[in-house]
Amino acid sequence: MGLFDGFKVTFAQIFRPRVTVPYPNVKRPKPLRFHGRHVLNRYEDGMEKCIGCELCAGVCPARCIYVRGADNPQDDPVSPGERYGFVYEINYLRCIHCDLCVEACPTEAITESKLFEFSFTDRRDAIYTRNELLVDDQGIPKKQPWEDWRPGDERNTSAWMRATSPNGSAAYEGTVAWSGELGFGVRSPEHGQSTDNPAAAEADPSTIEGHGDEVH
Repeated sequence: MGLFDGFKVTFAQIFRPRVTVPYPNVKRPKPLRFHGRHVLNRYEDGMEKCIGCELCAGVCPARCIYVRGADNPQDDPVSPGERYGFVYEINYLRCIHCDLCVEACPTEAITESKLFEFSFTDRRDAIYTRNELLVDDQGIPKKQPWEDWRPGDERNTSAWMRATSPNGSAAYEGTVAWSGELGFGVRSPEHGQSTDNPAAAEADPSTIEGHGDEVH
């Protein structure tokens, strides 16, 4: 009788709704803050956001990022700052996709896409260089032959932001504090925290003037 009890459990599952999807032909929507393959972003005018500060490499717990900055050519600058990322490499054999590099970047130069399906037959292919990470003039990532990009994987890569408030005061919630980002991963403005909120300023008079103002 134990054998029939086992089959009873099996047959009962046949008539229940399926909880799986026919992967890889169909994929589940990825979370908003999904951490995938990195990209190096540009501004709308085509200039690179990376200023070669090496903060991403310094904060990386896996030591998978290597950056070398160089002075911008005066006649043909690469970035708006004095320096730019002359060498930029990420070793994906070591990367743990913790997103700390994204949080450390002062210019939002590096963000993570929603692509997570990429494998290598050669270990040298796992080291992405600046040429492979940098988006093109239209803000689209350079797709490698071993990457399985799907529609939407290259959009909205900076969802890690918008999580803080000036001085930690929740009273600033409800006003648009961050405008759409420039270049790759353009997003519409979001509600956040702003000193433009009169109620917030009254609730927290010690807030530093201008902290959290709307960014354009």
